[in-house]
Amino acid sequence: MTDTDVTGAPLHLGRQSALPASPDEAQLDYVPNPRKGSLYCVRFAAPEFTSLCPVTGQPDFAHLVIDYAPGETIVESKSLKLFLGSFRNHAGFHEDVTVGIGQRLADEMKPKWLRIGGYWYPRGGIPIDVFWQSGPLPEGLWVPHQGVAGYRGRG
Repeated sequence: MTDTDVTGAPLHLGRQSALPASPDEAQLDYVPNPRKGSLYCVRFAAPEFTSLCPVTGQPDFAHLVIDYAPGETIVESKSLKLFLGSFRNHAGFHEDVTVGIGQRLADEMKPKWLRIGGYWYPRGGIPIDVFWQSGPLPEGLWVPHQGVAGYRGRG
């Protein structure tokens, strides 16, 4: 096991790590793809994601699903968990938070493809779902449905 990521920064893995105070302070760790050259999909689900409403300061809750096809690197899961947890005290609109997470991962990790689905619980009686992807799905990549049902309320 290496103790640094692909940039030479120390990994969170195997060390005590405090929750970052903000997403900007969070360090995402990337390690070499163990199946370089293979086309496959990785899924992370965060069913209890929390951030703050920028208007009221009250907590907002979402179920995030992140799918990606690795390129040269993969994101280390503990650092991703800490990064997502750093949003607990971050105020942002659903669209900005969801797309920002996807863009940061895509910009830093440089996967072959990445998508994020943010399934936000209702605010003001309106559920907001936000979707972003880095580009077209690579030919031959199998990606299952994200599996999160649309909000139905008492419907």
